[in-house]
Amino acid sequence: MVEPIVVGVTDAPAALRAVEWATKRASAHRLPLKLIEVVGGAVGAIGEDEVLERAVAAARERVEATASALPRLGLKVYMRVDRGNPVAVLTDASAHASLLVIGSDHQDGSGGRRGAHGQRIAAGAQCPVVVVPDVDVSKRTGVVVGVDGSPASEKAIAFAAAEADRLGEPLIAVAVWTPLEAPRNMAAVYPAEYLENMEKLTAEALGLSLAGLSAQYPDLAIEHRVERGYPAQIINELASSARLAVVGSRGRGALARFLLGSVSQDVLSRLATVTAVVR
Repeated sequence: MVEPIVVGVTDAPAALRAVEWATKRASAHRLPLKLIEVVGGAVGAIGEDEVLERAVAAARERVEATASALPRLGLKVYMRVDRGNPVAVLTDASAHASLLVIGSDHQDGSGGRRGAHGQRIAAGAQCPVVVVPDVDVSKRTGVVVGVDGSPASEKAIAFAAAEADRLGEPLIAVAVWTPLEAPRNMAAVYPAEYLENMEKLTAEALGLSLAGLSAQYPDLAIEHRVERGYPAQIINELASSARLAVVGSRGRGALARFLLGSVSQDVLSRLATVTAVVR
């Protein structure tokens, strides 16, 4: 069975952008699209059932309206309205999805920390997760991917390269190195040889991570970026002018699946563009 792209539906502007993004990708990959809206908040209060019934009816109308408004691209579209915890429902749905797409309440890349639900869903999901902010990225260029040589990074590179090729955008692969911690009054005494060697080693590792991409995607422009600093900060700076950012996350172990690495967590908490978390 072909696994669909699952997208979370709400009445938020970012959710509408998430549906649009997911629809375009589903069409490009000839995948079915599944729209899910979750009505939560039940606490057992008197009169709650009537409120929930109205909320479910409104959610069903919204999902149906969203589906009917989709471009006629020959897509198979499925709809589902559930009651429960949105994080739990969408996380469970990811087990049978090729990709999970959600909107974020994050408005821009100005630095405000929001989007806890998005982080929790990305941490628990069993497929790649794309978080879409309420930001117009149509005039931006490039797909940014963080590279650190890990298995998760390899999967992130594969995802980013395929998306960059599909979109006709350059792939901007960035590897970040951070010097050993030193007291502030010693920051100026890093030996030049040490700094040059760190830069060189990082560049070599980046080249190895990207080996073979040009043969796989002959028309793909690939930019190698080696930066000194903190990975999440550098990725977000580059993402602020990119159409898409891609980061790797931890694996699928019993505990690891419910944790985000510090880099992916920081990137999502200061969301600068449409961002994919790949594991």
